[in-house]
Amino acid sequence: MKILIATDIHGSAYYAEQVALKLKQNNCEQLILLGDVYNHGPRNPFPKDYAPAQVAEIFNAIADKVISVKGNCDSEVDQMISDFPFVEQHIMTLGERRLYFTHGHVYSKFNLPQTAKQGDVVFYGHFHINEITQNDGVICVNVGSTSLPKDECHAYCILDDDVIRLCDFNDNVIAEHTLD
Repeated sequence: MKILIATDIHGSAYYAEQVALKLKQNNCEQLILLGDVYNHGPRNPFPKDYAPAQVAEIFNAIADKVISVKGNCDSEVDQMISDFPFVEQHIMTLGERRLYFTHGHVYSKFNLPQTAKQGDVVFYGHFHINEITQNDGVICVNVGSTSLPKDECHAYCILDDDVIRLCDFNDNVIAEHTLD
């Protein structure tokens, strides 16, 4: 299964369109949003083309492919305008490994889910920095931020069977990890 993972869009219609385009260009079957979809948050500047209602329209048009994890800037009203679910966290299995999808304000490389074991993967955002690291054998993928990166690299992630790729919107691979 090919999955596109994006996070911290913070209401940017421009980057929501870019995510939808990359979903189509990469022939992904699913889009997992790791939170902070519509709201920019009080500590963040307004992102490019800030238009939360338009972001909802973009993702509602592909709602059958979207799952969104709640972030620290998401609220109950976000679910009310969305045709796709907002969940606390999303867990999938890939063979013997668990894949955890979370925002990052609770679980991240700094605080792994209690049930995570060696070889599992935790995907998160929140920190707005792209990286693939390991903690106690758990692969930690910080997808960064689609619209407001701290490292100046607007990014998304592709999970293609056993390959994880962090990419910028020019299709350059920032980091890659093959699951063995």
